[in-house]
Amino acid sequence: MHYTKLIPAVLLAARMALGAPPADDTNKAAPSAGSSGNASPSGTAIPPVLRNYDQQDSLIVMLPGPAASTPAPAPRSLNPAAAGVAASPAKMPPAPDPERPVLHRAAPAYPAEFGTESALYCQKQIGTWTLDDAYALFGDARSHRPSLDDEGGENGDIFGFSDPSSRYRELELDFDRETGTLRTVFAYPWKMSWQECRKLWGVHVSAADADKGRTFYSYLDRRLDVLVDPTGKVISFGLY
Repeated sequence: MHYTKLIPAVLLAARMALGAPPADDTNKAAPSAGSSGNASPSGTAIPPVLRNYDQQDSLIVMLPGPAASTPAPAPRSLNPAAAGVAASPAKMPPAPDPERPVLHRAAPAYPAEFGTESALYCQKQIGTWTLDDAYALFGDARSHRPSLDDEGGENGDIFGFSDPSSRYRELELDFDRETGTLRTVFAYPWKMSWQECRKLWGVHVSAADADKGRTFYSYLDRRLDVLVDPTGKVISFGLY
């Protein structure tokens, strides 16, 4: 039929329309090794419009930015003598200044035994000390009140002094009005409990109720009385 004769002409026209030069099907060249992107898996040539002419991206693009800093090498300990560097001279203490005053702490103006236990030291002066002796050690009195007997009559004078040793908040000395000598010492501790008294001096005591809920303890084996508040805190103790 005439239709079969027209097939080659149609194929030729289609090839020319796609831009490919006419090729002899009998003389097809085998694809080269570098044209793998322009050949189909079956080995036949790919039309030009279907070929990939773009080059492969194989470049490294450096974007602008701050230059990379090179880390500084770690410092090495150098021996100044080995490195040729003169070592700095050691700082010497300043020379003594003969004009500079030297301060010395003054010795306490009381006997060493007084500094150890001021209340017991004063107890040893009972029957010996007068008010002038107390002034010589303590200085001026900070308080004064009369001493009363069992009937409420005045029979002595009680002077309060600051404790130079700071062991007690205050020391009171009771002087007999007839003889003028010391007869009783009252010590007011900063902080002391009845339990501490029991550990120091024992529990051989007699107890009596005092006003304001307080308790008066009298030791039976020593010349010591202790006045304790309702919470067990020692208000004062008397030595006679």
